[in-house]
Amino acid sequence: MSTLTQTETIVLQTRASTEAIPAENETSQDSGPPQPKWMYAKILSAGLSFFVAGVNDGSLGSLIPYVLRTYNIDTDMVAVLYGTTFFGWLVAALTNGKIIQNLDLGPILSLGAAIQVLAQVLRVWEPPFALYAVTFFFASLGQAYNDTHANTFVSALNGAHRWLGFIHAMYMAGCLVGPFVATGVASANADSKWYLFYLFPLGVGVMNLAFVGVSFRDRMALPARLRRESGGRDGSKSALKEIKDTLSTPGVWLLSLFFFFFLVLVLRLEVCWMVEYLVNVRNGDVKDMGYVPAGFYGGAFLGRLILAEPTHRLGERRMIFIYALLCVVSQISSPRQWQSVYWDSSQVLSSQQQGISVGSKIFSPEIRSSAIAFVFVLGQIGGSVFPALTGIIAGKVGVQVLQPMLVGLLGAAGASWLILPKATALHQD
Repeated sequence: MSTLTQTETIVLQTRASTEAIPAENETSQDSGPPQPKWMYAKILSAGLSFFVAGVNDGSLGSLIPYVLRTYNIDTDMVAVLYGTTFFGWLVAALTNGKIIQNLDLGPILSLGAAIQVLAQVLRVWEPPFALYAVTFFFASLGQAYNDTHANTFVSALNGAHRWLGFIHAMYMAGCLVGPFVATGVASANADSKWYLFYLFPLGVGVMNLAFVGVSFRDRMALPARLRRESGGRDGSKSALKEIKDTLSTPGVWLLSLFFFFFLVLVLRLEVCWMVEYLVNVRNGDVKDMGYVPAGFYGGAFLGRLILAEPTHRLGERRMIFIYALLCVVSQISSPRQWQSVYWDSSQVLSSQQQGISVGSKIFSPEIRSSAIAFVFVLGQIGGSVFPALTGIIAGKVGVQVLQPMLVGLLGAAGASWLILPKATALHQD
C-alpha cells in the first residue's frame, strides 16, 4: 500500500514544473501559487469522477437483495464482492508508483476512467457470479487511479476546502442518484433484470473519460518530457525517503485511523447492508426499501455542500467531533427509525473533505501529498474489508448485528478524531 505514496509526489512535482509560469488562460490570485490552466474545467472533471464513483458505490446496497436471489447465495458470499474491491485498491497501491514514472496526471486519470468503463461493460448482462465479482476489482482499481489523483489535485488549490466540499458532494450526489435508478430498473418488470441498471454508470463513465481527456489535455506529458522536467533526479531514492518520512509521522496513522473507522467504512457498512436489514428484519418490501438509502445520501450531499464553509470557519476539530456525537445520539435514541436517522446522522459525512483539509495542515509540506494519498487509500481499503466481514458475521447471526456495530464504530471514529495532533505542533508552510 505504501507504494502508492510515490504517486502523488511525482504528480505534484510535475505540476509545479509545468504550471510555474501562468499562461494567458490561467487564473491567479493575490496570494498563493498560480492556479492551473483550465482550473474550473479540471475541478468539474474531478467532481464528475467522484460522481461516477458514487453511482457505483451507492447502488450496491439497493441491488444486494436482487444479487442474493438471482445467484441464490447467502449474505456471507457478498464478502466476495468486497474482497475483490479490496484487491483492486491493493493492486493500485503496488502499481501506481511505477505507472506515474511514465505517465503524467492526465493519462493516469484517463486510465482510471477507462478501467471503470470496462467494469460497467462486463456488468450490463447477467454475468456469472464469479465474473460479476471480478468487475468490482476493476471498478475499485479505476477509482484508485482516477479519484485519488483528482482528490490530491484539488487539495493543492487555493480555497481547497470549498473545492473538496464540491467534489465530495458530487460523490454523494452519485450515491443519491444510484439507488433511485437501480431500484427503478430492478423493480420495473417481473423478471427483475436488475443488471440493466449498469447501462447508466456505463454512460456516465464514458462521459467521465471524455471530460478527463478534454480538461486535462495540458497534462498529457510523455515519459521523455517527465524525465526532463524532473531534472534527471533519482525518483526511486527520493520516493523511498518520502515513504519513510511519511510512515514515521504519527499524524498520518492517526488520521488514517479516523478515515478507516468512519469516512468510508461506516458509510459503506450502513448503506450497503441497510436494505437487506429492512427486508429481512423489518419485513419491508424490497421494491420500496431500495429507496431508503436516498435519505442518507441526500443528507450527506447537502451536508458536504452546506457545512464545508461553516465547519472551516468554526473549527474543523470542534465541529467534526460535535457531528460525531450527534450521529451516535441519533443511532441510540431512535434505533427503529432508520429512515429519519439517515437524514439526521448523515451531516457528519461532510467531514471527509474536512479530514483531508486538516491533513493538509498537520502534515509538513515535504510529505503532504504522499500522506494524504496514504490516508485516502487506507480509508478505501477499510471500506472494502469491513463490509465483507459484516457479511460473514451476518451470515452467522443475522443482519440485526448491524446497528450495535455502527454505534461502536461511530464511537471509535469520534475518539480517533480527538487524538489527532494539532497543526500548531507541526511544521507549517
